[in-house]
Amino acid sequence: MSLPAHMTRSAHATPPRPRTLDLSTYLVTDRRLSGRLGVLGVVSAAVAGGVSVVQLRDKTADTRDFYDLVVAAARITAGRCLLLVDDRVDVFLAARHAGAEVDGVHVGQADLPAAAVRALIGPDAVLGLTANTPVHLRAAHALPAGFVDYLGVGVIHPTATKPDHPEALGVAGFGKIARSTRLPCVAIGGIRLTDTAGLRAAGASGLAVVSAICAADDPGEATRAFADAWAGAAA
Repeated sequence: MSLPAHMTRSAHATPPRPRTLDLSTYLVTDRRLSGRLGVLGVVSAAVAGGVSVVQLRDKTADTRDFYDLVVAAARITAGRCLLLVDDRVDVFLAARHAGAEVDGVHVGQADLPAAAVRALIGPDAVLGLTANTPVHLRAAHALPAGFVDYLGVGVIHPTATKPDHPEALGVAGFGKIARSTRLPCVAIGGIRLTDTAGLRAAGASGLAVVSAICAADDPGEATRAFADAWAGAAA
C-alpha cells in the first residue's frame, strides 16, 4: 500500500523518537473500566500522577470515534508522557498528519507484522510489540536492529480485561523471557502494585497497568503509587 506523499512526510517527521524510553509507569486504557471519568478523565488523572506512557486501546470503537479520542488525548499528554496507539496504524497516521503529538504504535501478534508497521510509521515513531513465547522472541530478534523499541510481555496474572489471553507467565515466566532478549520488556496482565519489586528484579523495564488504574477510585493516586513503587524498587 502506498501513502500520499504528504502523509508519508508527516509520519516520518515529528516528533523524534526519544533516545531513551521511560516505560516505567505505563497505562493501557479501557473504556469500560474508566467509569464516570471516561478515558480522557483517566488519562488526565494518570498524567497528573506521573505516568510515563499512555497506550490508547479500544478494540470496539468506530474508526472516527477512536481518531477523535487519540487527538483529544494528545492535547493532554503532549510534552508530558509518551502517547501510543494500540493496533490502529491508520489512526496513528491520521492523527499525526493532523498535528497531534502521538508518539507511536503498539501491535500484537495478530495485528500487522512489525516490519510492515515500521515501514508505515517511519523511523522516528515508537513501535512496541507483544511477545509471549520463544517463537515470538525469535521473530522479533530476526528484525533489523531498531525496528522494535520494546516488547510487551504477559500476561503476568489472569485478567478479565483480555479474556483470550495466553497462559499466565507469573513473575518467573516473565523473567525467563526478559533474560532472553536485549529489548526492553514491559510486563502486562493483571499487574498489582505488590508485583512491582518482583517484576523489576526480574528484568522489567516497566509495568503496563489497566484495571489497577482505570478502575481505581482515584486514578491519579493509583498512578502515583505505581510510580513511587517503581522508584522505590530501584533502591
